[in-house]
Amino acid sequence: MILRRAESGDIPAILGIWNPLIRNTSVTFTTVEKTAQGLADDIAARGGAFLVAEADDGVVLGFATYGAFRAGPGYAHTAEHSVILSQQARGQGVGRALMTQLEQQARTDKIHVLIAGVSSENAGAIAFHRAIGFDEGPRLPEVGCKFGRWMDLILLHKRL
Repeated sequence: MILRRAESGDIPAILGIWNPLIRNTSVTFTTVEKTAQGLADDIAARGGAFLVAEADDGVVLGFATYGAFRAGPGYAHTAEHSVILSQQARGQGVGRALMTQLEQQARTDKIHVLIAGVSSENAGAIAFHRAIGFDEGPRLPEVGCKFGRWMDLILLHKRL
């Protein structure tokens, strides 16, 4: 497996991993699918803070990225991240490897705290974040709505 900065050539693979999760699951509350242009903009803006894991055969297995947690200078050293894997990459150490490298990049970028906002219905993501040293913070009841039901958001955080 190779961990590297995302490139424009990765966009179709990333969209192929991300958009089905948006369409078909509650791991994200959004219903708006990602676009090639929006993803290109994010990759360009985030640079080393947008990583992909690539299998030896060149297949993109997943990605991890971070961006601003909230606007304003007081939050400049806090970022919210996403780590998303293809179905076949789950449970193989890909997420852990991506997050290890993403945390190194965050330290370089002077990020002090990483935040994960996780759907309460995504028990696997909650367990994953706990396993890599994130602490569970507040549970925000019924702040997300998707598929006609209200869902809680759980915030997890890790001081770097």
